[in-house]
Amino acid sequence: MAPERSSDGIHPDRGAARTVHTYSTLLKSVRNAGLLKRRRGFYITVFVILMVAWAGTWGGFLLLRDTWFQLLIAAGMGVVLTQFAFLAHEAAHRQVFKSKGMNEWSARLVGTGLVGISYSMWAQKHTRHHNFPNVIDKDPDIHTGAIAFHPEAASSRRGVMVHVTRKQGWLLFPLLFFLGISLHIDSLKYLLHQRQVDHRWVEIPVIMLRLLVVPFLVFSFLPLGMAFAFLGVQLGVFGFYMGASFAPNHKGMPVLPSSSRTDFLNRQVLTARNISGGRFMDTLMGGLNRQIEHHLFPDMPRPYLHRASGIVKECCGELGIPYTETSLVASYIAVVKYLDDVGLFAGEPFECPVMDQFRPR
Repeated sequence: MAPERSSDGIHPDRGAARTVHTYSTLLKSVRNAGLLKRRRGFYITVFVILMVAWAGTWGGFLLLRDTWFQLLIAAGMGVVLTQFAFLAHEAAHRQVFKSKGMNEWSARLVGTGLVGISYSMWAQKHTRHHNFPNVIDKDPDIHTGAIAFHPEAASSRRGVMVHVTRKQGWLLFPLLFFLGISLHIDSLKYLLHQRQVDHRWVEIPVIMLRLLVVPFLVFSFLPLGMAFAFLGVQLGVFGFYMGASFAPNHKGMPVLPSSSRTDFLNRQVLTARNISGGRFMDTLMGGLNRQIEHHLFPDMPRPYLHRASGIVKECCGELGIPYTETSLVASYIAVVKYLDDVGLFAGEPFECPVMDQFRPR
């Protein structure tokens, strides 16, 4: 899962040789500080707490029976499932165990079996994102769909999508409520239609069982209308929490053309944004709030990210590389403003002079 720690090329005007050497020194510093050691105890504790919380939500579900307070249980399930997704993400990055196989099967067990998202689908997509964050045509997280994440994509909009795209900043957060359903559907489509999938015949029955058992239990114990409302709230909270945790990390940061040849250190720092808030935010966002450090050291366990941030800040200060950190609310405001600004190019021809500086000469 961890992206290759090397440059995808050298920009002749940006001191890339120096930054490549500096990254090697930076990596050596965090390794010597013990920040890449496994923290199995921490992750086992988190897993046990989440399993207790998951069992507790189902216990509450069975005790409450036919009452609209069940929607609180549904919201709680959405939160717990998102926390499980964070844990699967960390296992997939080999942050939990020394063994590659143990990490992958743990991620598959938690991500596919509990959350209902195909590990195989997520792994191939997320690896490309880590290697090419915010790079057009290479980062799948900025591929154009309901949202256009860069002006070129917006300028290609036609018909009714022109009007939608011009308001997309304010539409982002309402759309996040549907992210959970989208992830489940995309997982099934990937497992059924992708030509080559590792352990396809393990993941298909596991994810089918997960996606059928929960609705079966809900419809078995609740009246029809309440059952639909329960699933809607659970999926909505899960999708919103997931999307709201990932959206601040790169959206509104520099988007690079596909021909970009920026070095690894610059590419990872310039395109990422950290969220302030200390240990509370580390728990709330599963370590994704330390996005810069996570991208520089993808196999670094969550408990060490806050210590690494000081080392990285000092390094970036010495090199003159902008290190972006802001509050969660400020990041959301920046994301909405950026997407609305991008939306202004909907249906219009576009040529970006700012992005030209990232093109090879």
